[in-house]
Amino acid sequence: MSRPSFDPVSFLETAVRTPSHESVDETRELVVETLDRFGVESEVVAGGCVLATKRSPAPDAGPHLVANTHLDTVTPHVPFERGEAREDERLGAAPDGEGLGEVIRGRGACDAKGPLAALLAGFLGAEPARGRLTLALTPDEETLSLGAAALTGRSPGTEDRLDGDLFLVGEPTGLDACTAAKGRFQGTVELSGVAAHAAEFAGANAVAAAEGALAAVRTFDADADDHPQLGPPKLTPTVIEGGAATNQVPAECAITVDRRSVPPETAEGFRSSLANAVRARVPDDVGVDVALTDRESPFFEAFSTDPDHELVETVASAARDVGESVGLPPGRGGAVRPFGAATEASYFAPAPTVVFGPGDLADDAGAVAHAEREYVRVREVEAAAETVERSITGLLGDADATAG
Repeated sequence: MSRPSFDPVSFLETAVRTPSHESVDETRELVVETLDRFGVESEVVAGGCVLATKRSPAPDAGPHLVANTHLDTVTPHVPFERGEAREDERLGAAPDGEGLGEVIRGRGACDAKGPLAALLAGFLGAEPARGRLTLALTPDEETLSLGAAALTGRSPGTEDRLDGDLFLVGEPTGLDACTAAKGRFQGTVELSGVAAHAAEFAGANAVAAAEGALAAVRTFDADADDHPQLGPPKLTPTVIEGGAATNQVPAECAITVDRRSVPPETAEGFRSSLANAVRARVPDDVGVDVALTDRESPFFEAFSTDPDHELVETVASAARDVGESVGLPPGRGGAVRPFGAATEASYFAPAPTVVFGPGDLADDAGAVAHAEREYVRVREVEAAAETVERSITGLLGDADATAG
């Protein structure tokens, strides 16, 4: 009996209609049923992650490639619609004048159900000749990433269920191969003084000490080197709170900061360095404590993959070749660049990782992902699916055949 044909666009139409903003249960069931229909066994593990694996006849002769994306979406609600692109959605015209302008709109169309459809197409179409291929889908990337943290052994009491050598992460990249992303940490600088009547020359003013703390924040990266792919790190004070009465020397002040890191900075390394910097700029009679915001899973730390790595070149060249063959505009897809948002790709580092998929976080008209105008181009979903399949073949196909 011949295997049914998987159509990534038809799957995407169904997936966009399937809610996954409050619970991923229905979308997860859709994926599991799809895998089962194509004769692939899967399991639900680690707080709701879906795992499926294809083993080649020579699993030790090649790498373990993991294809990952997430099942959850966010507000706002965008109803499903398929049709020709509006003016603010147009990328260009195909040489044959047809097809390129058709889009699918809806919540999650590009983040990340379009990438999910492409990864599923590549996974289902793959027949690895060497190594292993794993599909790993996570349930809560848009919130705390508890599933991915458990899946990769980063949560207490868990172990790495993937042990991957290479990772292909589905996100909207405009069909570019994204090799790096800044990390994101959040922390609070707490200043503690001594309360007193404002009429007296007494106490220790925690709000006044914020002047020095903010100076430390402002100059924190003065001597930092730019990362070759990600540029400079960024530290931003976002919220400040302090004082209890208008006639009292305030004893407490707290400054919340947002950190966008670059390798090799870690969350703890950042916290410790900022604490030292603030301490040096604040009066001795004011206490300083810097703490990372409590969360149940690790923060996304920055990651980077060598742009010359085989994984990067395989995905980028496949995207360029496919884009040309299907008539995408010149320069659309196949570039090698950083990704503009934090993702669960962070948890896979330091293994070589590429973020790839159809759709855009934003276009010339504004935000696309997480926005009321979320859409993905139909032809790009098809191109992404073919790119993923070619990439898998290039990485896990017969070494002699691919070399030739």
